[in-house]
Amino acid sequence: MKNIENFIIYHKGDIPLIISVPHGGTLKVKRIPFRSNGITGIDKKTKELALILIKKVKEFYRIRNLKNESPSYIISNVHRSKIDLNRIESEAYNKDSEVAKEIYRFYHEKIKELINYNLEHFKTSLLIDIHGFEKDKRPKGFRDVDLILGSNNLKTILGNNVPRRFWKQNIRGRIIKKYLNLNISIAPEHPLRREYILTGGYITKKYGASKIYNSRTLQIEFSDKIRLYDDKLKEIVLSTLVEALCDEIRNNNQNDFSNIN
Repeated sequence: MKNIENFIIYHKGDIPLIISVPHGGTLKVKRIPFRSNGITGIDKKTKELALILIKKVKEFYRIRNLKNESPSYIISNVHRSKIDLNRIESEAYNKDSEVAKEIYRFYHEKIKELINYNLEHFKTSLLIDIHGFEKDKRPKGFRDVDLILGSNNLKTILGNNVPRRFWKQNIRGRIIKKYLNLNISIAPEHPLRREYILTGGYITKKYGASKIYNSRTLQIEFSDKIRLYDDKLKEIVLSTLVEALCDEIRNNNQNDFSNIN
């Protein structure tokens, strides 16, 4: 497709980190019919949040290594009412739209390309899929949180058949610990607590460790408070996340036991 950059922003980086943003686009492409099923609202400001995150990762490496290293990223400009890139293809768009088909397949082919590049050059890959949620729309009766991590019960990070003793010894556990130390509410916090948990969507599950050896994926849901209303909290949350992700990559931590299945 010509001018794919009008619909998808992407970049191949220098470190084994991929940032994906499937639901932050606002472009309602006239040639693509509206979807008739499923959620059609966008995750507001996730695209802008991801661009800040990418900038901070670059700054992290430049300050410490004096190098212009950057993560890979792929970000949709297309409104979710036209294409939902975090769904299987048969549910993602109106089947009569060739344009939607091309955009959808490009997005997923690019993810596979970036993961394969990372595995070939770094022997590991870490994909962060960025989403958003509104705090007042969460089911009643659950603890109020500002961040939700989805990893299909750690299968997207550790593969299948995850022993209990490894539950905290992974990137998800290290991120949770960092936020808890800052008194920032996050789920899951405790395996025995009744939490509002998201297992992660199609992208997280399709490209995670249970499907692709040494490819780890983690869905991160940011509250509307972080994305829209509290710039101070946003700064703390993103700076902390960058530190966690970059330390994970810099140390080339192999203690996530991705070969235990």
